[in-house]
Amino acid sequence: MAKGKRNKDGKLSNVLVVRFSAIGDVAMTVPALYGACHAHPDVRFIFVTRASMTSIFLNAPSNLVVVGVDLKGTYSGLKGMRRLFGELREKYDIDAVVDLHDVIRTKYIRLLAFMKGLKVSRIHKGRKGKHALTRKNNKVMLPLETSRSRYRATFARLDLAPDESFTGLFGSGKAPADLFKDITPGRPAGEHWVGIAPFAKHPGKIYPVELMEEVVAKLSGIGGLRIFLFGGGDHEREVLRRWQESYPGVKSLAEGRYGFATELALLSNLDCMVSMDSANMHLASLVDIPVVSVWGATHPYCGFKGWRQNDENIIQLPLTCRPCSVFGDRPCHRGDYLCLNGIKPAIITDKILSILGLMRDLAKQ
Repeated sequence: MAKGKRNKDGKLSNVLVVRFSAIGDVAMTVPALYGACHAHPDVRFIFVTRASMTSIFLNAPSNLVVVGVDLKGTYSGLKGMRRLFGELREKYDIDAVVDLHDVIRTKYIRLLAFMKGLKVSRIHKGRKGKHALTRKNNKVMLPLETSRSRYRATFARLDLAPDESFTGLFGSGKAPADLFKDITPGRPAGEHWVGIAPFAKHPGKIYPVELMEEVVAKLSGIGGLRIFLFGGGDHEREVLRRWQESYPGVKSLAEGRYGFATELALLSNLDCMVSMDSANMHLASLVDIPVVSVWGATHPYCGFKGWRQNDENIIQLPLTCRPCSVFGDRPCHRGDYLCLNGIKPAIITDKILSILGLMRDLAKQ
């Protein structure tokens, strides 16, 4: 491996870090990325991702530059990657590349960097272990290294090991109410706030809508509890709008395009977030609130559990066919998605109420 350019002290100065997608994976880079910036204040880190994801990086370290790019237009294809790398190298005097994605686009960037004599480090995704964990027969049910650990190791291979300084996008506190005033005023004293993100990209990760509606109905009937619904697409917007209109104390964020910064500010003020194995699980984890995660075809053993998520708040069924997929995109072997359909709504509501400290109070009623 060629040696990277270094400053007079022999240390790297301007390090390009790449992770283009997806939202959850980009969110998972934050603890390691911020930790690397904090541990190496004399190094400038240039993080490149899709333009739509740049607003995730709130309260970024002063030595972090986040660059958003259009991969469907200006920087599409390998020709676009050549152009992107050339522009970034000229503007930021790049002397090393940290590839946290390892896909065709980023492999090409690594090749270009190597040809220029720069030092590179790529993530080791552990594909062999994931295959053994998700295959239909003779599964090897062992927890794999987490993505966050893999990200940290990728930095460490360039002597840029992150520290553990990251405590949340808003530190160890909550965002002030004026940052999410477009969604709702500040919280009244004594009111509990719960977020629910009932959707995911693939069907193997989505708890049945009719069962999640039972969760919403149960929670909405509890005094002093407000529910915020998170979602995006047209179908999701329609479902969440119906729930908002049908149950008191329910607010759908899908009706407005508030952006990551505003929604993350609200998330930091929630008492609890309910999510699938999805981007919302990782975003909620980044603001250091309790997350109740619901798992179906996928499994935390694959390494995608939310940052600092409490294992006691993971809801899943002990089926021998799980996990059947890393991403939840394969058809169910059984044909019935029992891994999701078999989870009773009461399990989710009881977990939420336990986190809120309301189980004992409701039992007395």
